[in-house]
Amino acid sequence: MVVLAIGCHPDDVEISCAGTLLKCRQRGDKVAVCHVANGNLGHVIIQPDELREMRIQEAKNAGAIAGIEVVTCDVGDYMPNACDFSHRDKIIEVIRDYDPDLIITHSPTDYMPDHLAVSRLVFDATFGATLPHYGSGRPGKLTPLYYMDNLAGMNFNPTEYVDISDVIDTKLEMLECHVSQMKWMRDHDHIDFADFVRTCSKARGYQCNAEYAEAFTQAYVWPKVVAKRMLP
Repeated sequence: MVVLAIGCHPDDVEISCAGTLLKCRQRGDKVAVCHVANGNLGHVIIQPDELREMRIQEAKNAGAIAGIEVVTCDVGDYMPNACDFSHRDKIIEVIRDYDPDLIITHSPTDYMPDHLAVSRLVFDATFGATLPHYGSGRPGKLTPLYYMDNLAGMNFNPTEYVDISDVIDTKLEMLECHVSQMKWMRDHDHIDFADFVRTCSKARGYQCNAEYAEAFTQAYVWPKVVAKRMLP
């Protein structure tokens, strides 16, 4: 199976679904991650051009730990726009390139405008990618779409869980690759974000009788729902 996770910023996937992607790799899936935004505004001191390069590389470093391919649409932070056809078309191209059996992205109940825009862009692109006379490239199949957890689980009601107990340390190792974010939050905001992510995974674990878990819900729209479990 081919699994494609489409996040907004270079660390969003590590926060919300890296454990699940690691479990997908364990069962033999090909896994790819696409970041729509390049993270260039994610620091107070490091300037956008320099930070863009850093964050793209940090994402690749994280993917390398798990054998995950990482690509970017290279849209600037706070620029993803659900009404911008060029942004949608970039995602359509990625979907057609990987021809996934399963796509994971942000929930439409997320808190950040960039995340909400990507959620809508991915929803639209999963349809556009199937149209044989739209754009270039071979049209893809209609793909089941899953939404990953919101930050701290706020305003998110899971319908499925993945037990990530045996890969939680690797998930956090991937997260720590995003040095520009993790170090800044520890040194200047006094936030141990790795502990935050571990704690959220622990809380989701309590809900499903696992030590650590990640939570998801499906896009319950016809015909994206299939009569089998797609998540590991």
